Amino acid sequence: MKIIPFYNNEKQLIRKSISGNRKAQQALYEQHSPLMLSVCRRYVKDLQFAEDVMVMGFVKVFKHLPEYRFDGSFEGWMRRIMVNESISFLRKRQFVVFDTAMITDTSEIQPLENSEEVEYIQNLVDGLPDGYRAVFMLYAVEGYKHQEISQMLGISESTSKSQLFKARKWLQEKLGQYKSIGYERE
Repeated sequence: MKIIPFYNNEKQLIRKSISGNRKAQQALYEQHSPLMLSVCRRYVKDLQFAEDVMVMGFVKVFKHLPEYRFDGSFEGWMRRIMVNESISFLRKRQFVVFDTAMITDTSEIQPLENSEEVEYIQNLVDGLPDGYRAVFMLYAVEGYKHQEISQMLGISESTSKSQLFKARKWLQEKLGQYKSIGYERE
C-alpha cells in the first residue's frame, strides 16, 4: 500500500489552513502542538493549564493566520503567540509577582554537562516563583531584551533585570546544593 503525503510542504499546509481546510488545520496543529506545548509549559507550571493556554494560542494562530506573511519562521511566529498567551494567562490568574528591588549584576549560569543536571534544572525552573520564571524564560530561553520584557510584562527594565538576577542566583544556589550533596557524576 502506497502512502500519499497529505501536504508536501508547510507553506501549502498554511495556505490550505487559511482557506479554512479543517484537515490542513488539524495537520498543522498536530505538527506543531508538541513544541508549542513545551513553550507554554515553560511559563505555566500546571500541565493542564499549559494545555489550555496552548489551545487558546492555536485559536489565535488560526484566527490571525491570514496575517502571516511567510517572512521568517512560521514556528517563530507561532512561538511568539504562545509566549504572549502564556503571559496573558499568568496576568489573568495574578500569579506573577514582581519584586521591584534594583539589582544590576547578571552573571551567567554555567553550561550543563549531563542529562541528570538538565532534568534537575528543569525541575528547579518549575520551582521558581512565577515572576522570576517568566523573566528568566523570556530572557534566557526566548532571547528577548529587558526592554521588550518590560513592555510585555508591564514592569520596568530594572525590575526585569532584578528578576533575572534573582532567578539565576536562586538556580545557581540550588544547583550548588545539588552538586555538594554528591549527585554530580565524575
